[in-house]
Amino acid sequence: MSFEKLTLIEPILRALKNEGYTHPTPVQERAIPVLLERKDLLGCAQTGTGKTAAFAIPILQLLHQDELFVKGPSGIKAMILTPTRELAIQIGESFSAYGRHLRLRHTVVFGGVPQRSQTDALRSGVDILIATPGRLLDLMDQRFVKLQNLKLLVLDEADRMLDMGFIHDVKKIIGRIPAQRQTIFFSATMPPEIAKLADTILTNPVRIDVTPVSSTANTIKQAVYFVGKNDKRKLLLHILQDRSIITALVFARTKHGADRVAKDLIKSGIRAEAIHGNKSQNARQRALSNFKSQQTRVLVATDIAARGIDVEELSHVINYELPNVPETYVHRIGRTGRAGSTGISLSFCDEEEKEYLRDIHKLIKKTIPVIEDQPYHMTYAALSQQTKQSGESVNAKNNNRSGFARSGRQQYRGRWQR
Repeated sequence: MSFEKLTLIEPILRALKNEGYTHPTPVQERAIPVLLERKDLLGCAQTGTGKTAAFAIPILQLLHQDELFVKGPSGIKAMILTPTRELAIQIGESFSAYGRHLRLRHTVVFGGVPQRSQTDALRSGVDILIATPGRLLDLMDQRFVKLQNLKLLVLDEADRMLDMGFIHDVKKIIGRIPAQRQTIFFSATMPPEIAKLADTILTNPVRIDVTPVSSTANTIKQAVYFVGKNDKRKLLLHILQDRSIITALVFARTKHGADRVAKDLIKSGIRAEAIHGNKSQNARQRALSNFKSQQTRVLVATDIAARGIDVEELSHVINYELPNVPETYVHRIGRTGRAGSTGISLSFCDEEEKEYLRDIHKLIKKTIPVIEDQPYHMTYAALSQQTKQSGESVNAKNNNRSGFARSGRQQYRGRWQR
């Protein structure tokens, strides 16, 4: 199916053509007609499926048609709530691209930066607001954001908002906007609290499920390396000796770990930067811009900061540390192999991560092939033995501590008895 068959207006079709888009993705093909009929939508779709365009395109068309035929009061008419600054900016860029031939104004607001430029944009008037929950509530309390004329609400990456602790802010915001509206709800997963929230804010929604979270794209070639924890840094440098790896997105589990990996790479002469929640907004945007323009070869990210990273033709994702939630693995590697392109996912598994790998295999219903031809390879049996030895070492330390404690208590009792 082509975009022309989705009854889109000419200015949007022209913008899509400028972007090089000719055929909608499955989520776009299913969501756009529903939203153009002004129905509520519950979408279960993971990152990389094209869901931003799935809601941005119909929002632009509906607001444009309303302006032409049903002149209403001015003010914010559509709002997109999203968990991270990076994702908010990406969505803003999408609205700029698809709405370039329309006279609709939008702005993006998020925390971590001074609010002056954001409040100036709001004062000048916007039709579409893209926002993170914390900054939005702050601006609402200051009366810079007024939502009494809101017609469309989008909750994007709802499960991530739950993970990041924003769900109470989201509920506060929903309580302060018009009940009569069209609501679009997207989440990669549907934990009970998210399903309950969807039930309370949607009215007779059409549900679409696209690319279940348990599946990985066939366009992504996956492989795993068994390696001792202390050899991971050397293995990463070994892999990056391959000059055909133009850019690589490397995942670490913690902010400190991301910084440490980036510093190690820089010391070895590899252009690298880290991106995570402790970085300033300007630093994060600069790192992302450098990565997109290939000035930076390796971007080291945590999972939360990586939401919203959308880099065309990203060839490699490297899991320096395996995630302890198997669904996160699917989201991580979905950063490559997008829109029909091919990609490569490489994962390091050390002695403490075997269970994580087992959970991933169970979720994706396939076994990731092991690369043995590498200088730091450990057999699965060797990893297991190392785990056993590590456990024995911990037990010995605990026993020593217990013995010391018992000895101390005996001495203490002796003093009092004397």
